[in-house]
Amino acid sequence: MSRIIQQAKNRGCFLELNAHPERLDLLDTYCKMAKDEGVLISVNSDAHSHFDFYNLRFGIGQARRGWLEKQDVLNTLPLAELLALIKNTM
Repeated sequence: MSRIIQQAKNRGCFLELNAHPERLDLLDTYCKMAKDEGVLISVNSDAHSHFDFYNLRFGIGQARRGWLEKQDVLNTLPLAELLALIKNTM
């Protein structure tokens, strides 16, 4: 996982934390590793209906266990800042 995080950093990419309670596929330890390398994390609700947006609480819990703060989470950034980051990845 450290190689993946390093490649994301080198390419200016981001990692996704899937918040579905049966997935939570970015472990808290990997969140911390990404934070330490300056790689932003996107918390994804994995919503297939409006009810699934409640899954975000699980992703937020996972992110907090990984010591992520607001500035470490891609989808908490102001829109202008987010658009600038995305533009640089295209």
